[in-house]
Amino acid sequence: VTLPTPRVEYRVNEASASRSPWIDGNGWQMLRAPGSTYFYDVGSDAGAGALACAEAFAYGAKAMVSAAGAAADSFHRMIAFLEKLPAAGDTGLANIGVIDDGSQESGELMNLLTRRNLLYRVVQRPDAGLDLNVRLGAPEYPRGEAANPDFLAHKIRSQLGDDKRLVRIYGSEVVIVRLTGDANHQRLHLLNYSGKPVEGLRVRLLGAWPVRRLMAFDAPQSKLSDVTSADGATEFTISELSTYAAVDLSR
Repeated sequence: VTLPTPRVEYRVNEASASRSPWIDGNGWQMLRAPGSTYFYDVGSDAGAGALACAEAFAYGAKAMVSAAGAAADSFHRMIAFLEKLPAAGDTGLANIGVIDDGSQESGELMNLLTRRNLLYRVVQRPDAGLDLNVRLGAPEYPRGEAANPDFLAHKIRSQLGDDKRLVRIYGSEVVIVRLTGDANHQRLHLLNYSGKPVEGLRVRLLGAWPVRRLMAFDAPQSKLSDVTSADGATEFTISELSTYAAVDLSR
């Protein structure tokens, strides 16, 4: 499956003079068809080689990357970085189940849920272990609402409630997360699609978690600060996020 180059595009917001970031990310496709082999052609886009590599890694996908020049260099540096990471569980954790009917509307919904960091998994039938299950065409999710996926994603977020979300990100619209692991060990993957470092990224994780380590690509000086645990959640700040970072937590 050929994928677009992962990046951020800035689109004019018709309601104002500002530009809203639109993430061209591929995680939703990897969640939708985890058995596929994916192909990126990133050309010589310097940051895209590393980002494509990290994106496939975070989602546990098999991928090939065609890269030249600076993109090939960043790809190889990312490979070297990822090879040094300690092993971690790769089971994706989620609040939401999406019953995928294979339609374009379901795909666009999953795309927006990913961009909003509303963690989901694709299921064949409602999963009682999840907080919310979504099937387009069900009475509570009329197919007509899928014509406005932005509205639908907002509706799902409201139904779930922010207090139940496994992960929340503050201070950036260009970072996508994936959470993997189990009840005792978790890894938070953070992907920065902007091509520029994000500074002072605040993260909230549901549950009381001792934070074991931060491993940040191209930002060896990055550190965790202001770590707090209260009201059933753990929060911390990452001083600098380049293309990719992983945070390991364990009880």
